[in-house]
Amino acid sequence: MIYSMTGYAARTLDVERGALHIELKSVNSRYLDFQFRVCEELRVVEPALRELFSARLTRGKLECRVNFAAATARAQSLNLNTDLLQRLKAFDAQIRAELPQAAPLAVNDVLRWPGMFGDDSLDIETLVPACLTLAKDALEDFTASRAREGAKLTAVILERVARMRELVCEVAPRIPAAQAAFQEKLRQRLFDAINAVDDERIRQEVAVFAVRIDVAEELARLSTHLDEVERVLKAGGASGKRLDFLMQELNREANTLGSKSVVTEVSQTAMELKLLIEQMREQIQNLE
Repeated sequence: MIYSMTGYAARTLDVERGALHIELKSVNSRYLDFQFRVCEELRVVEPALRELFSARLTRGKLECRVNFAAATARAQSLNLNTDLLQRLKAFDAQIRAELPQAAPLAVNDVLRWPGMFGDDSLDIETLVPACLTLAKDALEDFTASRAREGAKLTAVILERVARMRELVCEVAPRIPAAQAAFQEKLRQRLFDAINAVDDERIRQEVAVFAVRIDVAEELARLSTHLDEVERVLKAGGASGKRLDFLMQELNREANTLGSKSVVTEVSQTAMELKLLIEQMREQIQNLE
């Protein structure tokens, strides 16, 4: 299967003290590049995420966001830590006895005090496996989105390949007759310009020139490269770099075809081929 380098996925998982959320999105890149934005509580999971994504991706700039949202209603179902509250009260009284100008503890300060509602520390040993499970699920969605986009790009490229084959098939049978007519016209013009030269010598020079303007080899190589494009797309996998190289080769043959052209039909075909190649190249820039 052919994959696009652009994709998106997001997943959320409810856990004991809140919810884990992961978001994956990627854009084009020549290489595989990661950008992690992980909350401090789960920073320890970043190496495992990097290893997980590296096993499935080969190109693209991937941004991964991982957040933990604590349950908002959790405090309502818990009781205050009375022992801690009494200690804070004693500390507040002691400090104000020594420093009368010190402001008393506010209610908001007390409620935010670590441990006031019991042990509110996160169980990292539980969260890490949950985070990895969530990342695997998100990666499946992400891969599926890249596959859908890749299928669309493949269809566009194959459509251009089919049109290029049509152009080659249309122009190839006409080239021998067109070149023969051009050779005769050139022979006559040379003969009229330098009629003192032997006609056989003129024919030899025209024949040499005809070899130089023969485009049969370019048309054959165009067909061969198009075969390879179809083969690579059918094989699937990471094919972007290979296809980009083939676009360079196709463009080279189209340029040579245009430079050798001595008839309008071939010149127009070469221009249309180059346009189709450029359209394919734009799509291939998105493939992994």
